[in-house]
Amino acid sequence: MSRRHLPYRRPVLATFAAFAVLAGTAAAAPAVPAAPRITPVAATPLATLDDTYYQDALGKTGTQLKSALHSIISVQTKISYSQVWDALKNTDQDPANSSNVILLYTGRSEPKSDNGGAVGQWNREHVWAKSHGDFGTSTGPGTDIHHLRPEDVTVNSIRGNKDFDNGGTAVSGAAGNYTDSDSFEPRDAVKGDVARMILYMAVRYEGDDAFADLEPNDRVDNGSAPNIGRLSVLKQWSQEDPPDSFEERRNDVIFDQYQHNRNPFIDHPEWVEAIW
Repeated sequence: MSRRHLPYRRPVLATFAAFAVLAGTAAAAPAVPAAPRITPVAATPLATLDDTYYQDALGKTGTQLKSALHSIISVQTKISYSQVWDALKNTDQDPANSSNVILLYTGRSEPKSDNGGAVGQWNREHVWAKSHGDFGTSTGPGTDIHHLRPEDVTVNSIRGNKDFDNGGTAVSGAAGNYTDSDSFEPRDAVKGDVARMILYMAVRYEGDDAFADLEPNDRVDNGSAPNIGRLSVLKQWSQEDPPDSFEERRNDVIFDQYQHNRNPFIDHPEWVEAIW
């Protein structure tokens, strides 16, 4: 099977564009409103983040960089699993239709209100499958919206807890996605998104907070072990599909309004190779 991949473009340090984010904070006890009021604010420039948020990571590589980033991004506000529903309605809002969200694997624009468990609806996809490390929907890795995305119920079930790799047969109803017995390949437009979410989880959850030490490896069929592969493929995907404006906005909204931490591989994609 031959599929064209996107060319690699070296990421450029640039100022983030201004995006719309939710007024208020999800750190408060009440659930996030189902139909939040969106107000535009300017994102923090990357140069400013480097001088403040990422200051302790700059100039490091390998295990030292991974450790520094873990310390930085572990400072976060946690939200409940029920709050995830409404958070995703903001983080994954369709830029062309504020009443809809964009589903991760299908790319379909779906009404925000059409969430649930029925066929044709969207639900909460754990990109790092929650059985890989057995964290379920526990507050922490189970509710971390840096790796939770809206997805069609049926396609979410097809992906299940499979590792990520190239190849397989086409997924019905989700053009550009492929799967076999032990792996799942997402569409080209979100391959890098998937890779950076997986690598975020590996840095954020290091086994020092009552949850398993999550680590990528270069195999598939990892079962319930706290691992997901294939690392070599995920690195390739991150290079071929650099962060786009949708992914960057999502990172800003999570940082500004919900968890108050960032996915460093969206801000600095070159850190993938620097660590792995």
